[in-house]
Amino acid sequence: MPFLGQDWRSPGQSWVKTEEGWKKTIADEKNNNNNNNIISVERLEECFNKENLLLSLNYDMSAKKRKKDQMNNNTKVPYFHREKWIYVHKGSTKERHGYCTLGEAFNRLDFCSAIKETRRFNYVVRLLELIAKSQLPSLSGVAQKNYMNILERVVQKVLDDQQNVRPIKELLQTFYVSICGHVQDMGKSVLVGNINTWLYRMENILQWKQQLDNIQIKKPTSTGMTLTELPASLHLNIMQRLSDGRDVVSLGQVCPSLGVLAEDRLLWKRLCHYHFTDRQIRKRLMVSDKGHLEWKKMYSKLSRCYPHREEYSDTLHFCTHCHILFWKDTNHPCTANNPESCTMSLSPQGFINLFNF
Repeated sequence: MPFLGQDWRSPGQSWVKTEEGWKKTIADEKNNNNNNNIISVERLEECFNKENLLLSLNYDMSAKKRKKDQMNNNTKVPYFHREKWIYVHKGSTKERHGYCTLGEAFNRLDFCSAIKETRRFNYVVRLLELIAKSQLPSLSGVAQKNYMNILERVVQKVLDDQQNVRPIKELLQTFYVSICGHVQDMGKSVLVGNINTWLYRMENILQWKQQLDNIQIKKPTSTGMTLTELPASLHLNIMQRLSDGRDVVSLGQVCPSLGVLAEDRLLWKRLCHYHFTDRQIRKRLMVSDKGHLEWKKMYSKLSRCYPHREEYSDTLHFCTHCHILFWKDTNHPCTANNPESCTMSLSPQGFINLFNF
């Protein structure tokens, strides 16, 4: 049994070990004879030094903790695994327990490298937008940090390249509105993490939006041929390659000649048939006084009623044989005889639906 009684050496006194056993020092014996309640000056200094030592240790520990928290909040390095693929399992087996979450897949897949490639940039931006709209409560703390780091890199890339400004503005606006809606319901604990952390993220979003609003397109230093000097046939060819009607309108505001081409009926007819089905178009027919179809007005009306068609140069792929999610140029350990036959391309919404259990 443990010894529960008072130490026989009575704490607060100095003892010396001898051959006959432990004995009090002479100074302590004199002090005890005079007044057993008086503590020696040396003992007071020792206690004072110990107290200062504890205070200094506590201060150092609190300072280290604050420094560590600051580093964790300000770190720009996402937590990514070396493998650029992930096994998606929706139930427990003998080999694997639990299931794969959206946050885990978001951490494991290499989105930082994907935003650097032009063919994958729009795909990642659309995926970030869908996650901001409806999947924020399902992200873990590490996934949230990775999301913010990737979003910051996207904004920095736009500021450096001066391209894709409008889609990123829309992404930031969607993210901000979504956080505001969740913060109002903080009593329901819908978001993982401290409410102050999310308020700090909202401030970052406002700063990024301000930076994008203040961006100024740099004029090219070369003295070659400009866009307005090209022939009208090339202008029309450029407009026909635009998939967003807002880009066509913006291009038409450059000069009067481009403004005339931006009103071309065949151009808006192609946009309508590209994004919407024939059934959708028949439901929203608009005829002018002269009996012509108003394709430009129909495009605006169809855009408000139906989602646009989405096409991406490169997407995430899912192997139906081994249930692995990966990028197309990433080798994954597939055991199928013909891996290409069991590989399917995933849209951003398909990626989200893959984790809806």
